[in-house]
Amino acid sequence: MPDLVAGALARLDVVEPTLCAFHEVFRAPSLEVDPSLPFAGMPIAVKRGERRSHREALIAMGCVPIGLTTTPDGSTPWQTWGRNSRGLTRNPWNLDRTPGGSSAGSAVAVASGVVPLATGVDGAGSIRIPAAWCGVFGLKTTSSERAAVGVFTRDPDLLATYLGITADTTPTAVWSTDLGLASVDDEQASIARQAAAALRPRPASLSLKDPASDWFAGRCGPNAELDSVFEAADLLLTPVTPGPPHGHDGPGTRINTSLTWAFNLSGHPAISIPAGFDSCGLPVGLQAVARHGREADLVAAARLISTAVEVAPWPP
Repeated sequence: MPDLVAGALARLDVVEPTLCAFHEVFRAPSLEVDPSLPFAGMPIAVKRGERRSHREALIAMGCVPIGLTTTPDGSTPWQTWGRNSRGLTRNPWNLDRTPGGSSAGSAVAVASGVVPLATGVDGAGSIRIPAAWCGVFGLKTTSSERAAVGVFTRDPDLLATYLGITADTTPTAVWSTDLGLASVDDEQASIARQAAAALRPRPASLSLKDPASDWFAGRCGPNAELDSVFEAADLLLTPVTPGPPHGHDGPGTRINTSLTWAFNLSGHPAISIPAGFDSCGLPVGLQAVARHGREADLVAAARLISTAVEVAPWPP
């Protein structure tokens, strides 16, 4: 177990000067872990400012936090870029691009091979967007509040362990390119839909209300149109983002949360699944959304698609 933590810290020392994924590093983490625990001795990264209860739950499962990850500072518009008090958190696939946010450092810590698992908080897409842009899995759990906890990983089996499920289902699915409200680049839609083919989704005609006013007002609750979708299918599939990761100068006028934040208001669990790479070599994510409490269907989808989509193992 000490070797796992030492290896994570050694990898951190190699990549951190370039990627700036950590706000604080714990050089002497506690290693007194019960070897019978499901995550015994596993090094993890923890999103700075996340709920203490989530971190403590993972420690109780045997995880060993090695540091707090970077998040955008308060002046960052839309929280979808990695500018923070330490400088720029960089996308490991292209250093000139953002990793997304606000769980920027956690996504980078997993994508760059520092830790196998990192925590996040998703208030409008803050797990799913950086997961998509860094080429890792990013899970947002069911929540009655706008912000939900979750994790990043490269291994869907770790998601099952985190959730305490077997995920042996074969979910049914429907597909929507834009939810009836977003402007999605053709390449993003094509790559995500090709990955979704492993689930054989049926087309869904959706025209969701733009969530912006409800999100800013903090209005959460049932969504009748989404309820009707989940009467007929286990999963709703979409691209995660309307476009690729932008540069470090910010997102401009594009609303990168346009495909994600409706599910923060409705409380549905959702995941970003690596779908492949665009023509510039940047990762693309497929979003799967499930019924409340049915994270098992998301993990099942992650497993099925990960066996069907060939993804490069590590960033360059």
